[in-house]
Amino acid sequence: MNQLTSEQTPPDTSYLIDAPTLKTWLEDRAVVLVDVREPGEYANEHIPGAQSIPLARLDRSALNLESNQRLVLYCQSGKRSAQGAQKLAAAGVTDIHELGQGILAWKNAGYGVIKEAGAPISLFRQVQIAAGVLITLGLVVGLAVTPWGFALTGFVGLGLTFAGITGTCGMGMLLAKLPYNRRANQRWS
Repeated sequence: MNQLTSEQTPPDTSYLIDAPTLKTWLEDRAVVLVDVREPGEYANEHIPGAQSIPLARLDRSALNLESNQRLVLYCQSGKRSAQGAQKLAAAGVTDIHELGQGILAWKNAGYGVIKEAGAPISLFRQVQIAAGVLITLGLVVGLAVTPWGFALTGFVGLGLTFAGITGTCGMGMLLAKLPYNRRANQRWS
């Protein structure tokens, strides 16, 4: 993938752009900016003017491009936007741009983000917190009360291993059903 600066003209393929180029395009209203992260991540922080279309739901029909607008995808660090660009290119979309290093590059350039009030933390972080609490609780109960407490620690460890191997996390799916995650439209997929 090529790096595109504000002085270059993009050809009909996917290109990385930098944060100053995106800022200029946003000021010129010459861009449709799509955040391909999950809704909870979008609610926590997103670039002003971005619309949320998670990677799992990203397709050609979800885009509302006018002929004079460029399409720019971004995510947290650039991995999911690259997957999104490949998905759209396979569907026949051309002239796709990606914000290199995602929203991290935007913030590192000193540009502001929008944070929605009351947005829950991401499901990934919720799973990390819940697993950490359960493992610690199992250890404390195992050491102080009964050796059966170690079973909880082992069960959580097996669950995390299963999630890592299969990509299916039961704890994530359960947490996604909590009311505050449903309001933010967070899904574990």
